[in-house]
Formats: sequence, structure tokens, C-alpha cells
Amino acid sequence: MPQKAPTSDFTFEKAITELEEIVVSMEEDQLPLQELIDKFERGAILHKECEAFLNSAKTRLETIANDNAKKSTAPAPKTNSNDDDEIRLF
Repeated sequence: MPQKAPTSDFTFEKAITELEEIVVSMEEDQLPLQELIDKFERGAILHKECEAFLNSAKTRLETIANDNAKKSTAPAPKTNSNDDDEIRLF
């Protein structure tokens, strides 16, 4: 089985689907040892790519969440108000 080279059109969903197909094939088929090794190797590559993608997504989501938290806890900007309009008791 020829190895598929990593492509720039990687999608997490395609990689997961291919991984599932590899697992099913390895579990159900009576494959020659070399083909099992090739499938295992391809699965390891896909696993690594998926893991990197998920780590990147996690980092992006944490960044977004932190940015939103900072925006919501930032004090309201001061406006130039005219103190003459305020009522003063003392």
C-alpha cells in the first residue's frame, strides 16, 4: 500500500474517517504483515496530524475566550462629563 503524502487540503474530518477505515481494515482483514505495517504507519501519521490540529484549535479557542473575558471585565471608558450637572450635597 503506497503511503499518502501529507497534503495541504488536510481536514480533521477526512483524517478521522481515514483513521477509522484503517482501524476497521486492520481488525477485520487478513492482511500481509507489510500491509499491516504500512497501515499502522499511515495511522500514526494521521494521528499526529489530528493531534496537532486539535492542539492548535484548543489554543485558538483559549485565546478567543481570554480575549472575550478581558473585554467583558475591562472598565467602561471614561467620558468627559460636565460636573456642573451633578447635584452636590456638601
